[in-house]
Amino acid sequence: MEVFHLQAGQNPVYRAFLHYLGVNPTNITQIHQVPFMPVEFFKQHRIATGNWEEKEVFTSSGTTGMRVSQHFIEDPGFYLRHSLQIFESFYGAVTDYHILALLPGYLEREGSSLIAMVQYFIERSEDSHGGFFLHNHDELRERITWLSQNSDRKILLLGVSFALLDFAEEGDIPELNNLIVMETGGMKGRRKEILREELHETLCKAFHVTEIHSEYGMTECLSQSYSKGGGIFRMPFSMRIYLRDANDPLDSSNEVSRGAINIIDLANVHSCSFLQVGDLAEKTANGFRVLGRMDNSDVRGCNLMVQSSF
Repeated sequence: MEVFHLQAGQNPVYRAFLHYLGVNPTNITQIHQVPFMPVEFFKQHRIATGNWEEKEVFTSSGTTGMRVSQHFIEDPGFYLRHSLQIFESFYGAVTDYHILALLPGYLEREGSSLIAMVQYFIERSEDSHGGFFLHNHDELRERITWLSQNSDRKILLLGVSFALLDFAEEGDIPELNNLIVMETGGMKGRRKEILREELHETLCKAFHVTEIHSEYGMTECLSQSYSKGGGIFRMPFSMRIYLRDANDPLDSSNEVSRGAINIIDLANVHSCSFLQVGDLAEKTANGFRVLGRMDNSDVRGCNLMVQSSF
């Protein structure tokens, strides 16, 4: 609650949002009373708590002519260290991995928080074999095969969903014991959107693995969630996911088992930690499963959309 009262007092946009709703911050004493700000505000305003000059601006992806989100960052180093801490809390030391990133779309634009994060992971892994790949799939296939035969480290292939499918369709991939395939970012308008289950089934067959891992993150949040399989995401120490009634944007009761996502991200202490996003999810015994996008939400590629109605 300390972060809420800080941001309610020192974040002009969030303060105005609360005022518009007729909410007096002094009356908010429990989490279920906290209003969550629409994440779309990052497209229209500079979201900042306190007075400071940004050292970096992360931007979301979008099609030509689309207004994108801008996340003004007070301390980029904090974001990188925090993201690494989250990754290592799920996967262990980054020095145990060769990190190969297949992220076209992100690499081809400026301001991607994902690229900054992965670049930092590669640097901290102290591995000369890790790196980014664009469309050079033959080189990537050769690198994965060579590393599997010549290194004891695990190989983490982190790719945007459409690029992993493209890579899988271009040629045979040998069966490897130490390969982890992690998808993120959806189809980015490059391919038809499909259900995550269908994506994972296709990738499992192509890469000869039993599970596909996933990363759930977005420009507007400085924390990430990870799934080690089955599409079930587990929350990091700095983030909590609450579900609201998909038909009631002001619902913050967290009483539904299936609904739209509200995020509390304490790493967003310098912007806004209480965000209402357009993703649908369901609670599981030990995490949450992302179902897709709400019909009126931008398809930004942070996850896969569902094609049936909610």
